[in-house]
Amino acid sequence: MANSPEMRASDADRDRVAAILREHTAQGRLTMDEFNERLEQVYKSKTYGELAKLTSDLPDVDLRHLPAKVESSAPEKKGMHSGMAAAWSAWAAASGINWVIWLIVSITAGTMIYPWPLWVMGPWGVILLVSTIFGGGDQSKES
Repeated sequence: MANSPEMRASDADRDRVAAILREHTAQGRLTMDEFNERLEQVYKSKTYGELAKLTSDLPDVDLRHLPAKVESSAPEKKGMHSGMAAAWSAWAAASGINWVIWLIVSITAGTMIYPWPLWVMGPWGVILLVSTIFGGGDQSKES
């Protein structure tokens, strides 16, 4: 750790030792109970010597060469392409506005008029549905 075991350790030093303990726990060298006990001692430690005692029975671990964490490699998104999501949002907004207009006209006319917004929503919605289900498999196609 350091040349002098009496030298005071910083928070960053304690965090490095905690990371080393986490890695050894992940590799099965420490049980969770041992890890929790040592982790508590890590944050109570004031000197490099106290920190060194907590890892003295463990092999050296170079934290710079650890494999990438599972959480850092995000799984491939299984969702709708952002362009398709925007198209559906535009469809929903236009449909909503048309229905509000239809409702206002129906109320002011005093009778329910023909539901013409279906002619706006229907064909557009069908095209979007077919495109969502069958299209857009490869987004990296070049012309």
